[in-house]
Amino acid sequence: MYVEQATREQLQQWHKELTTNHQSFVAGGLNLDLTRGKPSASQLSLANDLDGALKGNYIADDGTDTRNYGGIDGLPGMKALAADILGVKAEDILVGGNSSLTLMYFSALFGWQFGFTGPTSAWRNEDKVKFLCPVPGYDRHFAICEELGIEMVNVPMDDNGPDMDVVESLVRNDQSIKGIWCVPKYSNPTGCIYSAETVERLANLGTIAADNFRIFYDNAYVVHDLTDDPAELPNIMDYCRKAGTEDSVLQFGSTSKVTFAGAGVAFMAASAVNLKAMKNHLGIATIGPDKVNQLRHLRVISNVQQLRAHMIKHAELLKPRFACVLDHLQKNFADSDLGSWSTPEGGYFISFDTRPGLASEVVKLAAEAGVKLTPAGATFPYGKDPQDCNIRLAPSFPTVEDIDKAMAVFCNSVKLASVSQRLQAG
Repeated sequence: MYVEQATREQLQQWHKELTTNHQSFVAGGLNLDLTRGKPSASQLSLANDLDGALKGNYIADDGTDTRNYGGIDGLPGMKALAADILGVKAEDILVGGNSSLTLMYFSALFGWQFGFTGPTSAWRNEDKVKFLCPVPGYDRHFAICEELGIEMVNVPMDDNGPDMDVVESLVRNDQSIKGIWCVPKYSNPTGCIYSAETVERLANLGTIAADNFRIFYDNAYVVHDLTDDPAELPNIMDYCRKAGTEDSVLQFGSTSKVTFAGAGVAFMAASAVNLKAMKNHLGIATIGPDKVNQLRHLRVISNVQQLRAHMIKHAELLKPRFACVLDHLQKNFADSDLGSWSTPEGGYFISFDTRPGLASEVVKLAAEAGVKLTPAGATFPYGKDPQDCNIRLAPSFPTVEDIDKAMAVFCNSVKLASVSQRLQAG
């Protein structure tokens, strides 16, 4: 279906057929949800061994009684595991609660209120504070900036990550830019993996940016591969050490989509300077994280080899879900001018671009037919997609059968919106 090449008569015929399909879907009473990247119940069940893993023994290998206060930066065993996951040293790790988003929020809040190197480095002292936001990106990152009143600046993305020519130019010429959000592996939502050149150039930003600039490096999907031979993400800290910019990067990760989404273990990696600041402020807010949960995780997954074996089980559950979405997109749009999409090798999302100006209409039509999609614009700061074209598809939670039904609605909605737009254009 090529709407640009179609005659008006052909467009009218398509519109009639697609409207009939849409009305049939509406009458079908579907109630399906592709909005967020939640693990399915079958994925969560992979970690059910957490229940009862301690068998009454709450003493960690280092002798820590995990039932008691203390240990604000985490158990040594969990720090070692997190370090292996992120490719850093154990002393570079701080282990938090169940959510890496919480650690990101606190990091941004502390940077704003207190500064990472003392009161004079606090962002609130500045006339204006800006963050660079590669787009499309993660709505919860953008929400943190909005809450703190940080102005967000869009940066285009490609298959290698953010456009580093744009990033470097902005950072070099605007000292009010204090940070950049990054999801370097299986980026949310495009699924791209940052190239070695991109990672190296990010590491070098600390040589041209303001002293209180920080890269918020959300490595949420570092172990979430869907292929047997996944691409490796270059290690940003290796490049930082070469450039002498270790203080410029804060890395984040968690087991939230590895074990229990609501009861995982979150961690961050940072330089000694940054960790000192974080621990100083966290020490006022808490007497320590949930070490019992850390210990039971270590009893179930104690090293990266066990982690990889566990993640293969996740991939087996996710692959057919992703394949179902991609099969629908290929069959409906491969020979058309109606849209383009990503084909990720891991992570939790597929990014779809409609023709300009149609994402909101597609989401509305799908909702009428009983399929909830991520709101149009959610993958851009302030919920405003300048082209109104990007839609994030999240296939992890529904069954394959439900995804199949939802994608039939989605594809019909894209076609109907596209044909309607072309007819209106004359």
